[in-house]
Amino acid sequence: MNAERRHDPRVFRPVRAGQLLALAFALAGRALLAAAPTTDAETRFNMALTHLREGRTDMAIDELRKAVKDDPKNAYFHKGLGVAFMQKREFGRAAESFRKALELNPYYADVRNDLGTALVLDGKRDEGKREFVTVFNDPTYNAPEVAARNLAQAYFEEKRYDDALTWYRTALQRNAKYPDAYLGLADVLVAQSKFDDAATQLGSALKQVPDSLALELAFGEACQHAGRFSEGRAALEGVARRDPAGASGRRAVELLRGFPR
Repeated sequence: MNAERRHDPRVFRPVRAGQLLALAFALAGRALLAAAPTTDAETRFNMALTHLREGRTDMAIDELRKAVKDDPKNAYFHKGLGVAFMQKREFGRAAESFRKALELNPYYADVRNDLGTALVLDGKRDEGKREFVTVFNDPTYNAPEVAARNLAQAYFEEKRYDDALTWYRTALQRNAKYPDAYLGLADVLVAQSKFDDAATQLGSALKQVPDSLALELAFGEACQHAGRFSEGRAALEGVARRDPAGASGRRAVELLRGFPR
């Protein structure tokens, strides 16, 4: 399956660091926008968010550093700086910023998920996984399925498939409409060459989340691998119709070329 599927928008090969990074980004960006700080450094912070959204990462870092200098005790600013460093793939610096945010606000649970992601991507996998477990068990964290999915993803990368399956399923117990967890389950099954099981699982997932292009695309591809060509062709043609100019639609058209005529 397509390595860019899951987070391009917000994924079928064992190299998943980009997925964790993209997920951290999407969630962190929403949290930062909702933060609404009220210090004198607010203007710099908001400018930095604009720069981040529009891909001007160096300018964002410059503004965030100035915001931190103006208000060094604002946890939101340190989180923002960590997100910017993540975009630069400077994961060690990102982890430092997230740790500082947690030092200033130990109850800022969302940052702990960011910290776990930064640590895993920086090669400190055991530390990162411990952060995911901690935030998953934090009753104040409003997205435990995300921490569970990230932990599952880390295990998947390590080819610890039983552990990965456990945590993907745990994510779905917390949120039965979470496409990434369904896609992760399918990835594990495919890694074990259980193509028909993967297709069946994705077909069931589509009943829960029928509007998900990512799930429909994955279902079509899994059906192709499993030899279920009629089902796969129908799914991929549906994706191509729904997303003719997008990445999912283009991938569907590419896959359809490999179907038997």
